[in-house]
Amino acid sequence: MIKIVADSTCDLSDEVLEMYNIDIAPLTINIGDKDYRDRIDIFPDEFYGMIEGLDAEPKTAMPSPTEYLRIFNQALQDGHTSILCICMSSGTSGAYQSAVLAQAYFVEEHPDLAGVLHVVDSKCMSHGSGWLILKSAKMRAAGASFEEIVEFVENKKTNVKHYLSVDDLDHLIRSGRLSNASAFVGKLLKLKPIMTMKKGKGSIVAKERGRKRVLEHYVTEFIRRNDPEYTDFIIIGYTSDLTFAENLKLKLEKDTEFQGEIYIMQMGVAVGTHVGLGALSMFFMEKGHHRDNILINEVHGLAELKNHILRK
Repeated sequence: MIKIVADSTCDLSDEVLEMYNIDIAPLTINIGDKDYRDRIDIFPDEFYGMIEGLDAEPKTAMPSPTEYLRIFNQALQDGHTSILCICMSSGTSGAYQSAVLAQAYFVEEHPDLAGVLHVVDSKCMSHGSGWLILKSAKMRAAGASFEEIVEFVENKKTNVKHYLSVDDLDHLIRSGRLSNASAFVGKLLKLKPIMTMKKGKGSIVAKERGRKRVLEHYVTEFIRRNDPEYTDFIIIGYTSDLTFAENLKLKLEKDTEFQGEIYIMQMGVAVGTHVGLGALSMFFMEKGHHRDNILINEVHGLAELKNHILRK
């Protein structure tokens, strides 16, 4: 029996977590003089309803090694023979380091079980790690071995393609979740920035004018980059605007040939503190590692404009 463990930034829905028996180590969110455990003491809609009235930026803290160790030991008591723990990128959170420390304690307590626990630095954020976790759960349900799942996750984790658009970069800049170069570029942009993950941190790769253009960018890049061999589902994430996410799903269904499941899931409080209101994300498996930056996307945009003019 394989146990799958994650931290709360994976942002998978309660229905998915329950369906696949996935345990969560919650991050802690500090708001004012109070601490809240993500998904236990505070929930997304509650948080997004209060975020604009906060005097100070909320802060997040990684799950403690003790919390991870408790989950690992409980998995053993429940009869699981192997444990896979997938954490948010070590470049954006301390959850991975905390899980690795818990792994060391676990091996000290159970030296004969050193090979049954594997901890993954997903190099992903939010539903990016959630994509790997859900894929692992689906592989487990299909009968894959622990070794097969670990091999897939470690080999393919950097192929999980992220796209995230935000209304306000300040949250990401203040929290350090955005690379210094992208933070500088972002301050110069007057348009809506779109980010992906590079080397475990957020990086701005495009800018678009308005939400309609954001949706078009997402769908165009999905068609260009999607690996149909491995993308059997897409995850769309949102913070406060469900309709924005639903419009993206409809556009993917209308403008692409993708036939798999498209999940819409809300980003949790821990992630929401860094991306703010109005954020929209999309996650799928990319074929290879195609270059992705503002200059390349500007060239693509000019080429598309030229072709449009010629067609006219």
